[in-house]
Order: sequence, then C-alpha cells, then structure tokens
Amino acid sequence: MSKTVRKKFKFNKVISLILLISSIYIIYNILLLGPIEPLIRYILIGIIILINLIILLKAFSKKKTGFALTLIMLLLIAFNVLIGSSVNKVYNSLSKITTNKTVYSSSLVILESSDIKSIDSMKNKNICIINDPSSNEGYIIPNEMIKEYNLDNNNEIKNYDDYPNLLHALYNKDCDAAFLPTNYESMFSNIDEYKNIGEDIKILKTETKKASSSSKSYGTKKITEPFTMLLIGVDSSKDGLGNSDSFNGDSLMLVTFNPNTLNATILSIPRDSYVPIACFAGKYENKITHAAWKGTNCVIDTIEDFTGIEIDYYAKINFKGLVSLVDALGGITVEVPKDLCTDSSDRKGKVCIKKGIQTLNGEEALVLARNRKQLANGDLDRGLNQQKVLQGILNSAKKINSTSEVYKILDVISNNIDTNMSTETILSFYEVGKNILTQANGSDDLITLEQLYLAGTGQTIYDESTKLNLWNYILNKQSVEDVVKEMKINLELEDYEMITEFDYSINDTYAKKIIGKGPYKVYTTYDLVPDLTKYTKSQALAWASKYGVTIKFNEVAKTGKGYYNGQIIAQEYPFRKRIDKIPNKTMTVDIAVVSSNTTNTTTSKIDCESSENLNNTTCLLPDFTSMTKSQITTWKNKFSNNIVITYIEASEGGEDDQIINQSIDKGTHIKDLNGNSIILTIVKKD
Repeated sequence: MSKTVRKKFKFNKVISLILLISSIYIIYNILLLGPIEPLIRYILIGIIILINLIILLKAFSKKKTGFALTLIMLLLIAFNVLIGSSVNKVYNSLSKITTNKTVYSSSLVILESSDIKSIDSMKNKNICIINDPSSNEGYIIPNEMIKEYNLDNNNEIKNYDDYPNLLHALYNKDCDAAFLPTNYESMFSNIDEYKNIGEDIKILKTETKKASSSSKSYGTKKITEPFTMLLIGVDSSKDGLGNSDSFNGDSLMLVTFNPNTLNATILSIPRDSYVPIACFAGKYENKITHAAWKGTNCVIDTIEDFTGIEIDYYAKINFKGLVSLVDALGGITVEVPKDLCTDSSDRKGKVCIKKGIQTLNGEEALVLARNRKQLANGDLDRGLNQQKVLQGILNSAKKINSTSEVYKILDVISNNIDTNMSTETILSFYEVGKNILTQANGSDDLITLEQLYLAGTGQTIYDESTKLNLWNYILNKQSVEDVVKEMKINLELEDYEMITEFDYSINDTYAKKIIGKGPYKVYTTYDLVPDLTKYTKSQALAWASKYGVTIKFNEVAKTGKGYYNGQIIAQEYPFRKRIDKIPNKTMTVDIAVVSSNTTNTTTSKIDCESSENLNNTTCLLPDFTSMTKSQITTWKNKFSNNIVITYIEASEGGEDDQIINQSIDKGTHIKDLNGNSIILTIVKKD
C-alpha cells in the first residue's frame, strides 16, 4: 500500500468515525420525537444504520476507495448534524415550556412615606408575613430572609391569613414592613383601593429562588382521548411570565377537546365570578381572579369545585406574548364586533381597531383580547372576543409553511407559556394536528369551536378580606348546569340528547344558540345588610323581622348638634355584608340618646308625614332617571323622614352612572313608602 493510499485510508477512518458520531446524534434526536410517526421513524433509523454499516465497511476496507466515498460521508455528516440539530432545537423549545423549575421572587416592602432606610436598619418594627408554609414567595423565601438578616431579633413578626388582610394592615400602618410577591403591582392594582400600589409602596429588598414548581399534575390522560385544558391569561407589560406562581388571573378559559369528533367547547369564566375559593380559609366566596393570588393550583381546584369537571392540563399564557405569537403567525383574521381602543402592550399609547372582518396584527389582536370597558357586557363580552382570537390563531396556524416560521413561533411559545403537559404529551398533538389537516377539506375552521356562556347577575358585596365593597358576578345556577352538561357530553361522560323538535321561520335570520346564555327565569343574588344609619328604629326592626335577624340595641349618650333620640349611629356588621354570614343572625346596633338641651338640627327639614305636608308636592317622588346620584342625595337630605335608597348595579342599558329604573313610581308620596326602600338601578360599565 502506497503512502498516499495509507494517508487516504486514515483520513477515511477519521471521517467515518465522525459519521458514526453524527449518526448516533441524529438517531438520538429522532428517538426524542416519541409519539410522532413511530413506524416511519424506525424505518428511517434502520436506513441510517444500514447506510452507515455499508459506508463503514467500505471505509475500513483496504481496497482502494475513490473520492466519491469521502464526499458521500461528508454529505451524510452534514445531513445528520443539520436534521439532528433542527429536531433538537424543536424538542428543547418544547421542553422549556414544561420545565418543573420556577424562579420565585419575594420582596420586603414599606410605604413610600416610611422612615425605614434599609433592611439592616430595621429595629422595633412590625414585619408582616403570610402564614402559608406552602407558598414560596409568601412564606418560604421571606422566612429565609428573616433568618439571613436576623429580622426576628429586634422586630415582631406578625402573621396574616391572606394578602388582602396583610395589605390592609400595611396601609393602616399596623405593619411597618411586609413581604409580598415581587409582582405585587400586577396582582393588586385592579382593586380600586390599591390601584396606585406601585407608587404607594417601595421595595427594600428582593430575593429570588429557583425551586420545583408548586403546580401539580392534573391527570395523565392521553390527548388521543377527550381531555380538558384550562387557559390562564396573565396580563403583563413585559414579555415572558413573571417570577412567581402568584399572579392576577385576568382571563380564564376552560376548554374541552374531543379528538374523535374534532369538537371543542370553550367556556370563558368571568374574572369577577363569585365562587367558593378552594384555598381560602373555609372556602369562602370571592372573585375567582383572586384565587390566582395563591397560585395555579388554587385556580384549578376552585374551577373543579364549582363545575365538577376534572382539569387534565393547564397552560398559563402571558398577554404580552400574545402580541408576539400573532405577529409570528403573520396576523389573524377575525370579526371585530365594534370599534375598540386599548393601551398598547407596553402601556405607552393607544391602539385602535375597526368594526368588521379584519386582519389583525399582534397589538391589534391584544385590543380585542384585553378590552372590556367599551363592551356592553364587560368581561362577559371580552370572553367571547378572546374565543374569537383563539379561533383566529388556530386558523392561521395551518398556513405555516417553513421551518423558520416554526422556530420563531416556538421561541415565542417557550418564553410566554407555562404548562403541566409533558414534552411527550405536547408532541402527541402531532397526530391530532394531522387528523385536523386531513379532515379540514379547505374549511377555514380547523376545529369546531362551540362557545359556552355563564349567565349571572352583578351585585356589590362586602368583602371580608379586603374590607371593601366589591362588585361581583353571581353565576346563575341553571347556566352553570347547562354548560357543565355540554362539556361532559363533549368529554363523552354523558350521552348526547337528540333534539326532536326545532322551530324555524324562513323570515328570521338563523342564530346559533349559545349554551348557558339563557334567558333564565330565576337569577341568584344574596340578601345583604343595609346601611341601618339611614333607617329609623322601627324601620330597622321591620327589616330584621323580614330577614330573621335579631337586633340588640345599644344606647349611646350623645350631645351636640346633628343627633336626635333613637337615631341609629353605628352597626356591628358593615353595609352589604351577606346576611347568611352573620353569626346566629344576631347583630348589635348603636342608637343615640340625646339630652333635652341638645339642639336638634333635623327640625329644619321637611317632615312629609305631618298634616301640613300631606298635599305638599315637594314630598312626591321625582323621576330619578333624570337625576345624577349626587342630585338624588341632595334631594333626600331635604327631608326629616328616613328615606332608604338602595342602588343595584347593571352592566348595560345606558351610560356609566346613569339611573335607568326606579322601583317606586314617580309621584308617590313619601308618607306612603312605609319604610320600604327605593331601589334604583344604576349602570356600571366596569
């Protein structure tokens, strides 16, 4: 063998070794694809092994080999590396979505007006913390910081059951400092009391910790059988998900999907839905969005409790990431219900969209998904619009035709979505996607999306945790039953009932019925404690008798102007507290006892029950629908009679703060009220 041939032989052995390594690399990455086309993948692996065997035998043969063999090996190496790295890139992007490690972040905060300069200077202070050992950002990290900085040596550590009570204590200076999740502004700024929380408090110290995700797996169901998924929208001005499992659940959509029928139901759950919160003490009712303060598990458990539907998977999605996803897809085509304008994703300007069928870019799609203040039914209509955006994304996804688009979309998804699906489960969607594409037959809608709706009634109720009167959406029980039944049918947990009768007129435009929307004959609301300081003693007793409440009157001596004997001046339980939450339905009410020499300022007011005012037209009820709330208060203050006015909020029917209905007719004499409350319906758009 010549020297040249020996050199070439050695070179081919080196190249063949590299080829062997590259072949192992591509085979390894092909095996990562798990459930995707197993037969084809195994055949491909067999072909790769066979080609390598043939080439290696040639390369190690002492027979003279030509340049062609070397070239073939180099091309195969390039192919193996290119395809293997492409598959690896896709797999790694998907595995980032399902990582079981989360970076949690907790901050020690103080009021902006506080004289505390640093964490090291804190002495003789009250430091507040959440008493929840399962919470990384509310308990575990704070306790580590307390130990690290010796905060328990010269300070008192005070425990609170939840964040609202802790915040209330901080704002009222019962706490000098408090531990909160670092993303506290996005969590609590939607509450009016804390809308300026970003300016009201400042951070003394922040620490982060990488730990196993506290979100547990909710089922191992294969996606080749009907399954459920909860989509959680997190509103943020930053790309990526925040460093915390606590958040503000701005959007909740429960999806059921049947891969056998390619039918999906999608239920938008209003963020203000008043339901028992699974992780709150005693599971007391609250806005469902507040369940997110305790993390993903709390949201999932809460929804499972009130629907009875087991949630198999969840996906937490950042609204900011929605912008990037839609742009990566080249836009989405949807029907916009009306002209809408909303802040841009970075909150630095307005973005507007027009009514009609539109192709929207990312920022414009966010307007449709986020806007609720300009919609007649607020969050309810926003939920329907979010379903349109989801349908548009699914339709645009079928237009992907290049690997660069796939990589771009995967980058967006991996940064802005967190899910409890395993990477193998996500890869299993390949088969579902293939079935969808093969059965689409040119249709724009790849999947049949059936919109569900939760009907309900708005009611302002005193919230025990925030100590505030908050507007809530009381779900209609029949509506909940109807949508749950439809989801169970799609999950094949209940049998479908065939419709045997159908009314249709050729003169009427057909509109598909939205299940759960009603109308229903009965809507649920709660009986609430009134503002008894606007009642006389006899009126208070009449109210108590009606609702089975026992009132204990406590006489309080009062002197000075503005008081009269028997005047109710305080009540044990606050205005709008639920009556069924009063222990033993017994409450104490303070009434004034005024000495005889005290000036009574009520004598200058009109007494409509006196004989001289029986024909006084001033004592007749006006048309409240032509008055503002402040004008009504001014009118009411003219009379010595205790006129009780109760406001009920509605989300549609007029402009914001407009009175649209009164329970007692215009022209009724005040003396004929007999202690009955005048109920006024006022429009509240948000």
